[in-house]
Amino acid sequence: MAQIVLTSSTLTGRRDLVVVGASAGAVPVLLGLATQLPADFPAAVLIVLHVGAHHSVLPELLKDRGALRARHALDGQVLQPGAIEIAPPDEHMLVEGNCIRLRHGPKEHHARPAIDPLFRSAAQARGPRVIGVLLSGRLDDGTAGLRAIKQCGGRVVVQDPEDAQHPEMPRNALAHVEVDCCVPGSELAHTLLRLIAGPPAPAASSTAATSTR
Repeated sequence: MAQIVLTSSTLTGRRDLVVVGASAGAVPVLLGLATQLPADFPAAVLIVLHVGAHHSVLPELLKDRGALRARHALDGQVLQPGAIEIAPPDEHMLVEGNCIRLRHGPKEHHARPAIDPLFRSAAQARGPRVIGVLLSGRLDDGTAGLRAIKQCGGRVVVQDPEDAQHPEMPRNALAHVEVDCCVPGSELAHTLLRLIAGPPAPAASSTAATSTR
């Protein structure tokens, strides 16, 4: 069991970090998201796509489709609104404070990069300021991480399994996490804009702790 501890400084401010987990069948949804998000999108977007150690052209594809900058993340890079940061091949992407960290740690769910490390670290670093998104894919990567985001006060969005090319990851999340929104990929950008424009994340009255797998 990993212990997640949230301090009062973590639990204040608006929702300004979107973390996205994607696997088989999710690239078309990511391309649609990049097309629909406005240039002044007021949150950083971090994406983990299950690519293993293989070369990935996802940053180029997303950059060509929309108004937001898209690139492979660099270790130590500061989170920036209006930018899409993608986990590079064979590296886990984590959130540490206001920065991105890359780690060549053990595989999770047979994957590196994996989704759960990003989700867990974002929940710990940013608490209610996080929106977690899980898209099409096989098996169950992302479920435990979404639970951590939810337990730390963040919002959780899952692609409708009926809309997903591979519905296993969304179905697993729906079975084990109380999600805030279950939407088709075509409605993802609108959903994110609505959640970000909603009431600000609550301020903490005391230190909070939750446990995740």
